[in-house]
Amino acid sequence: MIPPESWIVFFEWCEATAPGRWVRESIWAFGVIEAVHLTALCVMGGALILVDLRMLGFGMKDQEIGELARHVRPWLVAGVALMLSTGVLLFLSEAIKCFYNTSFWVKMTTLPFALLFTFAVRERRSLIEGLQTSGKSRVLGSVSMVLWFTVAAAGRWIGFS
Repeated sequence: MIPPESWIVFFEWCEATAPGRWVRESIWAFGVIEAVHLTALCVMGGALILVDLRMLGFGMKDQEIGELARHVRPWLVAGVALMLSTGVLLFLSEAIKCFYNTSFWVKMTTLPFALLFTFAVRERRSLIEGLQTSGKSRVLGSVSMVLWFTVAAAGRWIGFS
């Protein structure tokens, strides 16, 4: 799953950037940024799982799916924004390692699909007034959970491989 070797030039350039060097050479920067990244994952994941579980028919059954989705949307957007910004810094600090890491490529391949599905399909559908748990909502919630679990698991595995 590793891309063509010609891409390594771009990854070398990324790692040589000032932010990449700063994160890599700082005693504390990587750890602090990683902690913020994981906290953002928790915020985003919490917002996602609340709606996904509701779409599956688990919990909060007295609250409409759309109402719940509207309430957690700011947390979802903030979590995604914070994860993307801290993720870029983490990537810049070890871009060459990432180039050779299969888990990185699984995450980077799945991430655009998860984002697109979340904001173009799941969010649009979940905000429909009066939406109740149905076969379609169960599929949406399940697909969302699988995509984001894959992104999160691959991301965590980057650190172990």
